[in-house]
Amino acid sequence: MPDETLTQRPIAPNPAEAEAQLKADTANEASESKDFAPMPKPPEGYDPREEIMDRVVAAIKTCYDPEIPVDIWELGLIYRVDMDGQRNVEIDMTLTSPMCPVAGELPEQVRQAVLGVEDVNEVKIELVWEPPWHQGMMSEEARLQLDMF
Repeated sequence: MPDETLTQRPIAPNPAEAEAQLKADTANEASESKDFAPMPKPPEGYDPREEIMDRVVAAIKTCYDPEIPVDIWELGLIYRVDMDGQRNVEIDMTLTSPMCPVAGELPEQVRQAVLGVEDVNEVKIELVWEPPWHQGMMSEEARLQLDMF
C-alpha cells in the first residue's frame, strides 16, 4: 500500500472567533499603514474665499481688449470684484470708451472666464461708466508694456 500522508484541513472558526480575528487584523493594518498624514487645520482667521479671489483675478487677467495688448485688469477696467458667502461673484467693470467695439463681447468674456474658476457659483457683471476710464488707471506694468513712460 502506498504511503499516504494525511493532510488535515484547518477547522473553520466559529463566527464569533472569525469576527474577533477580522477586527484584530483590521486594527493591525490600520496601525501599520499610515499612508496619509492627517490634514492640518487651517490657520486661525483663514478664509478660503481669499484663495478663490486670487483665482478670480487670474481668470480676469486672461481677458484682453483686442485693440490693446494688455489684460483688462492691468488696464484698470475692473473697478470692483466682490464675492459673497455662497461664492457668487459680482464685478463692476468699464471699457476704455462707451464707443468701444467690444462693448457687447468683453463683459461676457469676463463672465465666462470667472465662471470657469473652481468653486465660483454665479457671476454678475455690471458695466459702469462712472468714473470714466482714463490712462491714469493703468497699472505700472501696463504702462511699461505700452511704452507710456
